Amino acid sequence: MAKARSVATITLEARSGVGTTASQGVRREGKIPGVVYGHGQATPISVDAKQLADLIHSGAKSKIVEATIAGKKDSVLLRRVEADPISRKPLSVDFQRVKQGEAITATVNVVTTGVPIGVTDGGGVLDIVTHALDIRGPAQSIPDSLTVDVSQLGVHQHIAASEVALPAGFALLTAPDTVIASVEITRAEAAESVPEAPVADAAAPAAATA
Repeated sequence: MAKARSVATITLEARSGVGTTASQGVRREGKIPGVVYGHGQATPISVDAKQLADLIHSGAKSKIVEATIAGKKDSVLLRRVEADPISRKPLSVDFQRVKQGEAITATVNVVTTGVPIGVTDGGGVLDIVTHALDIRGPAQSIPDSLTVDVSQLGVHQHIAASEVALPAGFALLTAPDTVIASVEITRAEAAESVPEAPVADAAAPAAATA
């Protein structure tokens, strides 16, 4: 597999045209329309589709990158990519201006590691209930993902959001009791574990009367 290209800088071109027609024209030029917001007025921009793809696939989607916007230097964070539901190609993009040390909110994916003992020994099935958590912390330190070890989960046990380790300086915004992952038995296993009810003996025939 090819190594992901590291992206430290990106060029964002200011654009004057907005709306559906203008956005379609931008895409025909091999660029993606978008906006940069935060610390002032929102700025409509366009970004080269290849540069955006490099950023998305670099593993640095949650990292601050240095941007040139209309000839001026700025620090931005990729916040949203709207993709075509069929082709999955980007249709529009949002960037946020940030400053080093600034606290911002972010939605970060949860990645599980290990195989639960409730799966290996108890015949259970691991169910990933929540795939991402909302956290708040320094813009320059937002993690690409949060790792959760599920290896010690037994049947009918779960891990809550409050048990997920966060980097230093970050606070959890998602409800603490939100279930991240649980181990449950399948319906087939549950059915097999229920003992069958005993079959009642057939009633004896009534005695004949004279």
